Amino acid sequence: MSNHRSAAITLAELTAQYLIAPPGAPDAMVTDVAIHSQYVTMRDGVRLAVDIVLPKPLPPTVRLPAILTMTRYWRATDLRSPFSWWINPAPLAVYRLFARHGYVLIFVDVRGTGASFGVNRGPLAPEEIADLGEVATWVAAQPWCNGRIGAYGTSYAGSTAELIAATGAPALRAVFPRFNEFDIYTDIAFPGGVPLEAFIRHWGETNAALDANRTPANATWWQRALVRGVKPVDADRDRALLAAAVREHATNVEAHTLVAGYTYRDDIGQGIDRTLDVSSPFHHRAAIEAAGVPLAGWGGWCDAATADAVIRRFLTFTNPQLAVIGPWNHGASHVCSPYAAPGKPVEPAIPDQYRAVAHFFDNFLVNDVTGGFTTPRVLLYFTMGEERWKATTVWPPAGTTVQRWYFQAGSTLALTAPLDATGADSYTADFSTTTGVANRWHTQLDQRRVDYGDRAAADRRLLTYTSAPLSAELEITGHPVVTLQVTSTAGDGAFFVYLEEVDETGVVRMLTEGMLRALHRKVSTAPPPYAMPVPYHSFRRCDGAPLTPGEVTELSFGLLPLSVRVARGRRLRVAIACADADTFAPIAQYEQPVLAVQRNQVWNSWIDLPIMML
Repeated sequence: MSNHRSAAITLAELTAQYLIAPPGAPDAMVTDVAIHSQYVTMRDGVRLAVDIVLPKPLPPTVRLPAILTMTRYWRATDLRSPFSWWINPAPLAVYRLFARHGYVLIFVDVRGTGASFGVNRGPLAPEEIADLGEVATWVAAQPWCNGRIGAYGTSYAGSTAELIAATGAPALRAVFPRFNEFDIYTDIAFPGGVPLEAFIRHWGETNAALDANRTPANATWWQRALVRGVKPVDADRDRALLAAAVREHATNVEAHTLVAGYTYRDDIGQGIDRTLDVSSPFHHRAAIEAAGVPLAGWGGWCDAATADAVIRRFLTFTNPQLAVIGPWNHGASHVCSPYAAPGKPVEPAIPDQYRAVAHFFDNFLVNDVTGGFTTPRVLLYFTMGEERWKATTVWPPAGTTVQRWYFQAGSTLALTAPLDATGADSYTADFSTTTGVANRWHTQLDQRRVDYGDRAAADRRLLTYTSAPLSAELEITGHPVVTLQVTSTAGDGAFFVYLEEVDETGVVRMLTEGMLRALHRKVSTAPPPYAMPVPYHSFRRCDGAPLTPGEVTELSFGLLPLSVRVARGRRLRVAIACADADTFAPIAQYEQPVLAVQRNQVWNSWIDLPIMML
């Protein structure tokens, strides 16, 4: 089965075709929830703050499955007087939804964060991963739990959910990570080896504020006015325990400091004793596969590299999987297809997204349900422009072929190779060029809607190649791969490549992007650590190779995946930049490289597009 499609089908309807258990019916007897909080002591004496959300009423003989979420962004907030009695209706509605569907919810501040004790030695440190399994085992042993555990989360909490499977916790039955990274180095810290400066800096500043029990600077005015800090546990009435925990956070490893010394994947971060790989889900492949737990992973075409993370997980792990990629920002609060009308409601709506989570767990956690998947491994994806959901069991989907578009004289893009004996296009690096602050990388910070806008003006400062109007509509589904034959006057530099659509009126839409630091250009012949649909760059020190100024060098690398239908009469464009000033750290800024992109019989440059036959 592949490339199933329907014009009218919703994600909920498509998902239902691959899950055995029907969605659970709400329990009319459950009228509310009871929330309790306490400390749970880990093997080394560190105490973690835990919230337990129980259905109300809950007869003492009833045992329920539990869904665990472990976060570093405060499991719950403490409001200032006179609002301290108030519970935010948004999470309360979620609590009640899961309670009525027969689940206990567990929320935990990971060590060194929130109201938990301990020191946080950077994201997903080994001791934090060990905590995940220990908390799961503790939950399974509680009198209100039937011994079946699921793990769920978005972003950082999505990674903790996925990594619980690596701990071998015997009670774990299924995990649902959303919008998280599969490879921290390439997906969020150094995409293409280029430091993602804006995210690293702002994420570190936000975490430092949270860990000091302060409302972050990027919070809304009402959050700063109402929120006192993280919620203490119930027994901590004078907040003395919270104050003691926050004092221990003072020696946490800050994100920007941690990565300051990084260039290569195998570098050791400052203040820690490990590479970033140790904290990445792919690094724990053997343990996650041994656990055998089903995975339901969500990502967004417009959300950093989370769609790529979903695909690489799907191709790498042998676990049963229900993978989903939609036209979403980080967290799926906005539709971000460049063809969608501004303000279009997200589908599924947020309440329906939580119902989808409950439906998935019904198959593996509910008493007397032995369910699972009708198809053990399926990827559901949305084709932008066509605005349709589809399904496939293979990636790229069956029926995909590679179509090569060559760079040609006159800034053109064509399906035929250049015939000129010589030819190149010169470009002087402009370090002020940008994709703005509403791009796929900034949504990771505040879950804003991704909107690149009309790129026509920005492209006039870049090196571009544009095709003739398409004679027929074209579907691009998969990973584009660009190959540049280039000279540079500098020994290093960043290469940003944007795949765009130009409509009949000249409006330019961003479709996808990719980047590579020239130092990491070597395509490795070693086995990659996970399934790699694009050329494998190891980013390891042994493969580092500075450019030789003036020498023609090949750079071949993948762009982030996409699924898009481009209409007849529109044109494709490849745009090349050396910087994205509002997002990435500059490379070779003070050398201001002058590039020459070759496009001739001897040295030609091109982009390979994965085309779905229509």
